[in-house]
Amino acid sequence: MEKLTFKKAVMATPGPNSWKEAVILAVTGLCMGAANVIPGVSGGTIALIAGIYQKLLAAIKSFDAVCVKKLLSFDIKGAIAHLHTRFLAVLFFGVAVAIVSLAHIMKFLLNECPEPTYSLFYGLIAASIYVVGKTIKWRIPEVISILAGTVAAYFLVGLIPVETPDGLWFIFLCGVLSICAMILPGISGAFILLVLKKYEYIIEAVKNPFSLNSILVIIVFCLGCGAGLIGFSRFFNWLLNKWHSVTLAFLTGLMAGSLRSIWPWKGEAIVEMVGGKEKIVSQANVFPQEFGGYFFLCIALMIVGVVSIVVLDRISEKHG
Repeated sequence: MEKLTFKKAVMATPGPNSWKEAVILAVTGLCMGAANVIPGVSGGTIALIAGIYQKLLAAIKSFDAVCVKKLLSFDIKGAIAHLHTRFLAVLFFGVAVAIVSLAHIMKFLLNECPEPTYSLFYGLIAASIYVVGKTIKWRIPEVISILAGTVAAYFLVGLIPVETPDGLWFIFLCGVLSICAMILPGISGAFILLVLKKYEYIIEAVKNPFSLNSILVIIVFCLGCGAGLIGFSRFFNWLLNKWHSVTLAFLTGLMAGSLRSIWPWKGEAIVEMVGGKEKIVSQANVFPQEFGGYFFLCIALMIVGVVSIVVLDRISEKHG
């Protein structure tokens, strides 16, 4: 029997068969990574548009009991051959490059021009609600589900303090939830981080990856992402397979209710001393006080966000 080498193990797995296919897949990963850095756009939507969504789900499912058994028995080559290694390696290379390269830009935009930035996010999320919602079969269970999701998210966002825990357990949970959102069309991983008030925190860690705290945060977050891919994502897939329309309605409701936290215009912040540092503990949503050029820039960016998602959806339908 021919000896299995690492190269043969990798080449035995599904994935690109030429440099051209590899580049296309990496660029798809780049777009998926960019989508998940920007709150409101789903990497799963990009996967659908690119025609690799089923391959992505199959690749995730390849990390199963057989693979774990091979890893525990130190059969690394066998595990590599069992996983969709080539596909995942090329795709997530593109995802990682996008996340690292865009982290600096997003941190700057959120700090220096928050209202226009959140206006774009608001448009992206609002349009995503429409795109997901129109695929739902609207019956009484779906109506109840979307109302439950909307009310739950609206009050949950109101109850969550602006500063959520920085503990590693919470960072792990953020990784689990955001990666699940990443692979679901219409649900943004970055949006989940925004709702959990950890978007800027994770971006800051990625932006400065050489400090001990940042390294720890990134590792724990990635472990959470791995756990989400293996376990929670399968649970979501099970729900979508068993109660597809009702599950989508609830997720749509969560997105709608959580728009409360993305509203661009905020009132005066209530600041308290927490742990020796000033922390924003409350900040109400308000209507803009002035309707000059800055206001119309924000509105224009909202429209850009809406149009972008609608165009992506049209492309997806055309290739579906």
